[in-house]
Amino acid sequence: MRVMMIVKANADSEAGVMPSGEMIEAMGAFNNDLIAAGVLLDGAGLHPSAKGARLNYRDGQPVITEGPFSGDLIAGYWLLQVKDWDEALDWLRKVPRPDFKDGDVENLIELRRFFEPEDFTEAPPEIVAQEQAWREDQAPKA
Repeated sequence: MRVMMIVKANADSEAGVMPSGEMIEAMGAFNNDLIAAGVLLDGAGLHPSAKGARLNYRDGQPVITEGPFSGDLIAGYWLLQVKDWDEALDWLRKVPRPDFKDGDVENLIELRRFFEPEDFTEAPPEIVAQEQAWREDQAPKA
């Protein structure tokens, strides 16, 4: 099962404030644990939304809007391959956030499952097989 742990943006990340040395050290140790466990597929921090863009459509034509944006934004993520939801929750509990305070609603981390080919029970088998083959071709080679 693939899951994404999504680090929500806050005022500091949107202002381009880099994490503290303590935070970078803690995240590095956590990333090393993920790598050692063989579950980390990818992970990164993202620049503020001011350096981003969004796609929308107007009258059937693509419209690009450059940031900054407001609302529920993403500051970073980890993409994991775990055996089940319980393992995903275990890793979520281990995310180091020395800057968190009890009841903090500005510094959330969200966990979401990816849809996998087998989730599409209404899709024709050949489409599911094609999707699975594509994923296997794109998988990192050990």
